[in-house]
Amino acid sequence: MRLAVYVHFPYCERRCPYCDFATVAEERDRIPHERYASAIAEELSARADELRGFELHSIFFGGGTPSLWASESMGRAIEAIRSRFEPSRSVEITVECNPSSLDRAKVCELRSIGVNRLSIGVQSLDDERLRFLGRLHDAQGALRALEAARSEFERVSADLIFAAANQSEEELLRELDALLGFDLEHLSLYALTIEEGTPFFERLRRGKLPMASDERYARLFLEAEARLLREGYRHYEVSNYARPGGESAHNLAYWQGESYLGLGAAAVGCLPLPNHRAVRRKNRIAPNEYLDAPAAEAQEMEILEPLDRLNEALMLGLRLEDGLSLAQVKERTGLDVLEEKGRAIQRGMERADLVLEGDRLRVPRDRWLRLDGIIVDLF
Repeated sequence: MRLAVYVHFPYCERRCPYCDFATVAEERDRIPHERYASAIAEELSARADELRGFELHSIFFGGGTPSLWASESMGRAIEAIRSRFEPSRSVEITVECNPSSLDRAKVCELRSIGVNRLSIGVQSLDDERLRFLGRLHDAQGALRALEAARSEFERVSADLIFAAANQSEEELLRELDALLGFDLEHLSLYALTIEEGTPFFERLRRGKLPMASDERYARLFLEAEARLLREGYRHYEVSNYARPGGESAHNLAYWQGESYLGLGAAAVGCLPLPNHRAVRRKNRIAPNEYLDAPAAEAQEMEILEPLDRLNEALMLGLRLEDGLSLAQVKERTGLDVLEEKGRAIQRGMERADLVLEGDRLRVPRDRWLRLDGIIVDLF
C-alpha cells in the first residue's frame, strides 16, 4: 500500500495577509533548524507501528516556507523518513519554496539532499499585485528564482494567484506568458480566497478589499485554461495544469484518496483502519508544543466511517479531469457509490453535470466553474 508523507514546516519570514495556514513569523537565524529535524525523526520512531506495510510514494515539504529550513537539517528529515520504509526506486520529493529564500546556491543544496521537485510560490509577476498580496519578493525576484530552479531541476512547478485586485485577462495572460518562457512542467492557478481570521478578511468586512466579481473570475479561469491547453498542458485538476507525465504525484495521492502521513507541527494525516474505516490525525499546532513533545497525543483525532470516506472520495476525486474509479472507492470503503448515491448521480447526469464512463465518474471540464454546487448536490 502506497503512502504519501507530508512534512509541515511552520516558519515564515512574514505571514501574508491572505494566509490562514498554521505558520509563525520567525527570523531565519532564530528557527530551530536542527531541533525541528530531530523532532520529525522522533515522531517517526514513535509512530513506527502505524507505518508497517506501507511503500513510500512521495514526500512533500509544505508550510510555511520550507526553503528557509537549513538544507542539512532538511536532509536529516528526508533520511529519517526514507529509512522507515523499504527502498524505492522512485520517490517524488517536493519542497515548497518562496522566491525570497531561493537562489542558485539553495537550489544546489536541495538537489544534493535528494529533492527532485520544486514548487515555487510566485503568486504574481506584477510588482503592485505582489505588494497587495504582502509578498516579500518582487517580479524580478520571482524570475530569478525560477531561473535558478530550472538550472538544476527538470521538475519545477509555479503557483500563481489570480482574480486579485481587479486583475484583467490581459494582465493574467502576460504573467502566464512569462512563466511559459521557463518551460515549467507544472502550474497551479489559485483564485484569491478570503479566509476568516486573516487581515484580508477584516479588510473585506470593512469594504476595503478590491475583489474580482464572479463573472470576472470565470473569464480569467477560462482564458487561462485556453492559453495553457494551447501550450500542451493538461488541465488535470481544477487548479492544476501539467505537461504529460508532470502531474504532482503527491497531490494526486490526496485527490485519489490514498493514505497519507502528516509529520510536524499542525500536520494532518489519514491512515486506514480495519473494517474500511480510517483515522485522521492533526498534530499539535504550536511549534514549541510540538518540539517539546513531537510524539505526544494528537491535537485532534477523528475516526472516519466508510460513508465518510466515500463522501470524501467524491469531494476530492471529482476535482480531477479523470474523475474517480468506482471500483477503487469500493475497495477502500466497502461501499458501492452507485448504491449510495445513485439517484443524485442520475440527476447530475441528466443535467450533463456528471459523466459515467465504465468504472469512472467525472465532472466534464466545461462544468468545473460550478463544481462546488455539483458536489453539494450529491449529499
